[in-house]
Amino acid sequence: MKANEQTNQQIDRALRKIAQKFPMTEDISNLTDIHLRVTQESGEMVAFDDEENEITRVVIEPWIDNKDPQFYEDITPVLRKSLERNHEMIDNMGILKPFSFVLENDEKEILAELYLADDDTVIISGELMEGLDQELDNFLEKLMEDEE
Repeated sequence: MKANEQTNQQIDRALRKIAQKFPMTEDISNLTDIHLRVTQESGEMVAFDDEENEITRVVIEPWIDNKDPQFYEDITPVLRKSLERNHEMIDNMGILKPFSFVLENDEKEILAELYLADDDTVIISGELMEGLDQELDNFLEKLMEDEE
């Protein structure tokens, strides 16, 4: 799914509203996750805190009544790009780090971790992680052989 300019603007506006709710102050919030719950039928994206308190909501018009079975897989990179585009604003939110943005479906199932805000950690997308387990296994096997 390719995001049009309107979709990007609506997502960016929602992210700005989230950031406005958590300005950098001396009283930093202890949230651990911001949940972006997207409903495929209505196109609605609602942001919640850890305790199910609504932060903001927006309707993404191109997502309304989308019947594509790959819908959530298709919107994940769109949301990630928007979060990356707004990383400076997000990283400076008044929330104790680390905290994450996660994608949920309307049944509250976590589908993807979209963004991790932490001073020392970087999340690598799934495509870059493919095959890493096998590479680590091979490395450890070779290391064990060298010790013998």
